[in-house]
Amino acid sequence: MTQAFFAPCPRGLEGALAEELREIAARPGMASLAPFEVHREVPGGVSFSGELAAAYAVNLHSRIASRVLMRVAARGYRHEDDIYALVRSQRWEQWFSPDESIRVDLTSTKSPLRSLNFTALRIKDGVCDGMRERLGARPSVDTVSPDVRIYAHLTEHDCTLYLDTTGEPLFKRGWRMEKGEAPLKENLAAGILRLAGWVRGQTSRPFYDPMCGSGTFLIEAAQVALDIAPGGSRSFAFEWLKGADTKAWQKLKADAQRARMLASTDGLQIAGSDISTDMLAMAHANWTRAGLHDEARTKQVDARFAQPPFAEPGLLLMNPPYGERIVVRGERRMAQDEMPRDEAEEAAANQFASAFATTLKQNFAGWQAWVFTGDLSLPKRLRLKESRRTPLYNGNIECRLFRFDMVRGGNRGPQPA
Repeated sequence: MTQAFFAPCPRGLEGALAEELREIAARPGMASLAPFEVHREVPGGVSFSGELAAAYAVNLHSRIASRVLMRVAARGYRHEDDIYALVRSQRWEQWFSPDESIRVDLTSTKSPLRSLNFTALRIKDGVCDGMRERLGARPSVDTVSPDVRIYAHLTEHDCTLYLDTTGEPLFKRGWRMEKGEAPLKENLAAGILRLAGWVRGQTSRPFYDPMCGSGTFLIEAAQVALDIAPGGSRSFAFEWLKGADTKAWQKLKADAQRARMLASTDGLQIAGSDISTDMLAMAHANWTRAGLHDEARTKQVDARFAQPPFAEPGLLLMNPPYGERIVVRGERRMAQDEMPRDEAEEAAANQFASAFATTLKQNFAGWQAWVFTGDLSLPKRLRLKESRRTPLYNGNIECRLFRFDMVRGGNRGPQPA
């Protein structure tokens, strides 16, 4: 039976996710085991359809999706009672029993309803009242660790109901037990890598993160290169839903585990550095938990004095801190100590950017440098002209992914004859 699904993702990565889903659908054996078709990109995600096993495959292999939602029903509405009636009429018992706990999450775009909290309560009541009417029992509510998550999305005129097939968000790969002060979510990091051109089958060039922190970019880059399924070390909500295709899931998981066992980082040109030895220790621990058998190639160094870790130019990608966080620990800021906080952060950011730009121009000629940051004025600070800027969001924070082409002789374009 064909089902409709929706895969939400970080804002700005919808096109990257659609491209990734098409690649998953085209993987060897997928056409017979879990065929699916990718449909529309909409703000916040991508829709697709296929057998139930399609949701298993996307949960297992997608690096960019936040979760996979299975559409249960959709209908127009005018007030909360219409939504309650739609929810109550669904046969939720075909997916889970009254013995399991539920949680309801509601999102909206231009909904005219006054209280989304009240609407979410009406959705919960619709599930519970319908099951009690048909089965004589109702599920309990658990907002922290529910067995089943029900999602509803309201537009101005329509309500769509979904059943979550994922459980914990997909960015929780199962390997990051240690993280730094401001960690980047794994699926956002994976989307940035894809936008920078680091995709399966195109990972032969060197990769370097001069501010690697706890290793998120390094690990995602290595797993992409080795084709290690991001969901291979965790469980999913669909495993406990009624009607699960256990045979298809076991086959998908076995194929992924086989590929993981054969993966070797020999020959991979992936390296990172960081000023903090504590961060590097976290990166090494996470690298091992991520199923990467050889040692992570890292070095303790201030990014302002970084040197290329490989002889040939490649891809440099980083998510730099700025303001107070870029000041080297133990380094006296001299007159900055007397400045107001905002002025001190601005001065520190400018000093760091100037020094790092010099390093890029002098040491990384021929490299393609990508910088993901919430500092939208970064090119001005670096005094470099970006060749591309891509709007993205880190949660609710507006960010940019800047690309700088470090040509030899400085960051200049072709000169006229």
